[in-house]
Amino acid sequence: MDYLPIFCELKNRDCLLVGGGDVAERKARLLMDAGANVIVNAREFTPQFTVWAEHKQLSLVKGDFSPALMDSSWLVIAATDDDQTNQHVSQEAERRKLFCNVVDAPKRASFIMPSIIDRSPIMVAVSSGGTAPVLARLLREKLEAVLPQHLGKVAQFAGQLRQRVKDTFTTMAERRRFWEKLFANDRIAQSLANNDPAAIHSQTETLFSTPLDNQGEVVLVGAGPGDAGLLTLKGLQQIQQADIVVYDRLVSDDVMKLVRRDADRVFVGKRAGYHCVPQEEINQILLREAQSGKRVVRLKGGDPFIFGRGGEELETLCEAGIPFSVVPGITAASGCSAYSGIPLTHRDYAQSVRLVTGHLKSSGEELDWASLAAEKQTLVFYMGLNQAPAIEKNLLACGMPSETPCALVEKGTATTQKVVQGTLEQLAALAQQVQSPSLIIVGRVVGLREKLNWFSNH
Repeated sequence: MDYLPIFCELKNRDCLLVGGGDVAERKARLLMDAGANVIVNAREFTPQFTVWAEHKQLSLVKGDFSPALMDSSWLVIAATDDDQTNQHVSQEAERRKLFCNVVDAPKRASFIMPSIIDRSPIMVAVSSGGTAPVLARLLREKLEAVLPQHLGKVAQFAGQLRQRVKDTFTTMAERRRFWEKLFANDRIAQSLANNDPAAIHSQTETLFSTPLDNQGEVVLVGAGPGDAGLLTLKGLQQIQQADIVVYDRLVSDDVMKLVRRDADRVFVGKRAGYHCVPQEEINQILLREAQSGKRVVRLKGGDPFIFGRGGEELETLCEAGIPFSVVPGITAASGCSAYSGIPLTHRDYAQSVRLVTGHLKSSGEELDWASLAAEKQTLVFYMGLNQAPAIEKNLLACGMPSETPCALVEKGTATTQKVVQGTLEQLAALAQQVQSPSLIIVGRVVGLREKLNWFSNH
């Protein structure tokens, strides 16, 4: 280990910063955030330093560096654009046995500044020992994406509960299980983020009163249309906290690779005209696993509330009194259209968009084809591949022009995405060129694809 990672208590302690430029500004912000008494020494200062000094947030000492400025310091940072000055500061700090950071010269420094993720009181620091700072920043960005913004509030709340947990649970194992349940409870975390005292109190009392081994819940998560980069931040957090993930065929392999490795996985694959697992059985799987005390994530392609039967699954849970929450996903219409260069709305061509299911219930309900054929709107048909001839026939019969542009998007947003384009009178024939899952887009906006297509030439 080249460096010992430590966290310094700097509140109300003098820290010397030598340098008054842009780099020094960044270091000053960190020191002020830590509550330090910051003394800044430089020949010239950026306007921001002057503003800070006027608001008495730090002190400025104008002029050449003087070692006497270190006399009251606990920590020193050299951040000038002059190597000789920085070296002088480092040597004087070493002589006084003070820790000193030298910007862009880690070999001269007795401590280095890591990349920081601040969720106070939770702090995460990433360092490459000064050898690859850009890599450290990239790792920090990845961690930023995983750690919720409200994590600090959860940690502070946990501190308030420590004594009560100690009094309520007699064994270390029970306390550990309680804390695991608390930190995995997205409902309490959301209430803390919303500053909702009534909800916080209610959910906390439920957490204390419910047996630790029987406190399951279900989170409905939209996985997006395929590209793992389109999974929402909150969706990623949920699948990495799950005990069990129930997923279907439309969830891409790339998204599944992000699921916590030790989580159980239950495949309930569905495709047009065939259900590997009947919907009622899926409902019972979710119910059964939650009742056994597990944190269940129901992972669905696209958005669970847009033709995903998410509402049906939650009704079953609601009737059984199982806690649940929903994390929306990017629906296929948004993802596939964007990755195909087709805007769903446009001031000149479409003032509205209609999302339509091409897979109706067996009762034979008919769509309002006359309203669907109206001008200046975009139609997006989900699960409509097998119904392409009927879609073409009915729209033409209701007066939609035969030359209306249309496109079919297969495996939208994936690297294997395929798009075929033509006119409404060719829709049935175009459907023979793609496979499920595919989305059908009908409207004048499709004509913009040649100009706006950025993702693929297919």
